[in-house]
Amino acid sequence: MSTATHKQAKPHWLKVRAPGGETFMDLKGVLRRHSLVTVCEEARCPNIGECWNSGTATFMLLGDVCTRGCRFCAVKTSKQGSQVDPFEPSKIGDAVAHMGLDYVVLTSVNRDDLADQGASHFAATIRAIKQAGILCECLIPDFRGDTNCLRTILAAKPEVLAHNIETVARLTPKVRDPRATYEQSLSLLRHAKEMDPKVYTKSSIMVGLGESFEEVIEAMKDLRQVGVDLLTVGQYLQPSKRHLKVATFVHPETFARYREVGLELGFLYVAAGPLVRSSYRAGEFFIKRVIAAGP
Repeated sequence: MSTATHKQAKPHWLKVRAPGGETFMDLKGVLRRHSLVTVCEEARCPNIGECWNSGTATFMLLGDVCTRGCRFCAVKTSKQGSQVDPFEPSKIGDAVAHMGLDYVVLTSVNRDDLADQGASHFAATIRAIKQAGILCECLIPDFRGDTNCLRTILAAKPEVLAHNIETVARLTPKVRDPRATYEQSLSLLRHAKEMDPKVYTKSSIMVGLGESFEEVIEAMKDLRQVGVDLLTVGQYLQPSKRHLKVATFVHPETFARYREVGLELGFLYVAAGPLVRSSYRAGEFFIKRVIAAGP
């Protein structure tokens, strides 16, 4: 395929409707009233309309400023993050209860500027959600490999512990912040399974950054070797001219092949497609395909 530029028209399989609808507007209103941030908006996710209209949203904790500078991400960056709202865990707990959700995804910006990198705040939010009887998936930073931070998160008992390797090993230095390494991410996921064998672990890979098919399969194998249960694979889309350009728009048939190979490798579930994101309709994917199936 030819190299893409920021102005190049996307293929037809990447076209989505503009967000709207009654449910979408109701959810947006709830988020605004509680002054809550979602990664759906901050990361300019193309699925925001579909997910919000199906009642799924991914909450982003600890403000909207990240202390890392990954070259694929649209979230604002700075050496110093936003002021932490101590009432955010209870606000999110109240909001999700009013929304009538049964599965909530939490993520956060990196907070290298905080003593515990935000782990205790993250854990408090997980507990607030679980007190309402709601299943919780948490997509965590790498915490610079600090297993104490990971232990704090796992003690709150999320059903799913997710951390994204984002790309293949060769491209990691180009794509991610220098403080985020491929090996460190794999180590975090391995430690999560060792600390709590019952927790489902999950990771995500972006494609279209110049990786080969074989490199993606190798990354899948690496994730299985550290016990990862759930995988998502999606197309990278350039959020602005200052971010990495798309190298290729991967065809849906290739995504179908990634899913097939992933299941052969032993993942419990693989979501792979051009518009799939790490938290894309997470409730549907996880609840219907894994929990409902039982052990």
